[in-house]
Amino acid sequence: MMKINYKVFAACMLTSLMFTSCDEGDAVVDDVVANTTRGAILRTIEVKSNELPIGVDTGEFSVDLEIQSEADGTLVDALEVYVSFLDADPSNGPGDVAESLLTTIPSSEFGVGDRGLPTYSFSATLGELLGVTGISATDIDGSDQFRIRFALILNDGRSFSFAQNSGTLTGSYFSSPFLYSATVVCPPKAPTPGVWTINMTDSYGDGWQTSTGLGGDGITVTLDDGTVLEVGLCSPYAGAAGTFLGGTDCVPNDGSAGVGTITIPEGTLTADWYFPGDEYGEIGFEIVTPNGNIVGGYQSADAGPITIDFCKD
Repeated sequence: MMKINYKVFAACMLTSLMFTSCDEGDAVVDDVVANTTRGAILRTIEVKSNELPIGVDTGEFSVDLEIQSEADGTLVDALEVYVSFLDADPSNGPGDVAESLLTTIPSSEFGVGDRGLPTYSFSATLGELLGVTGISATDIDGSDQFRIRFALILNDGRSFSFAQNSGTLTGSYFSSPFLYSATVVCPPKAPTPGVWTINMTDSYGDGWQTSTGLGGDGITVTLDDGTVLEVGLCSPYAGAAGTFLGGTDCVPNDGSAGVGTITIPEGTLTADWYFPGDEYGEIGFEIVTPNGNIVGGYQSADAGPITIDFCKD
């Protein structure tokens, strides 16, 4: 009887399987690579302006873009720009308007960015946006929106735009939505003099923690004469002492809600509102004019200037 060395036999079989598996794997990878279709990305560098004041034809939408594709973006032949209109109140406006082609930008007009990739700075004035949508300047009102959609046209005829997007491309790095909004706003005017009301909330129920984890600054309103007014919900934490929200001028509250006021004197020309931040994403507020109109409302807002809707003041 022949004695079989099973260890040697097993080793030979394993070696055979490994080589067979590798060969098949290479074939699969080669097939995937050969049949993979690559597209193009239009990355947002900076949205420089996306507010269009009523009556200011030179007000504009402006954005800096970077073009990414195979061969360092050189496969892109052109950038097409489409514009549509969303009517915030169709009962007294023109209604929504479907998109139309505004312009086609050839790749010869692209610049080169600091990463060696093609870039383009696009802008369109309110007058140009009205022209392509066929809307009269008298038909627009605050909160209406123009939608600006870009499409990358490759030199093999393919097109990439909003419909081909994924969550990966719209994230923080690529920031490639292909679609942007420019909102119609009323031009700034002198604020209504009198008592302004700020309705404030905290979703966790422990008062406000803005620029620090215990208390911090309140909302500030800087008048044109240099006067600074401040308002915010008091913080209950002992460590808030020394900050506005731990002082005597903040608004006492039950932890969840409170109402504060500021008085803007007659003759005030400007009032710049600023929100100091939201340490834990719990803060909400709305701003009500002396006329009883809500002109600003936020929940978990980032630190920065507060936009006042002058159309509603």
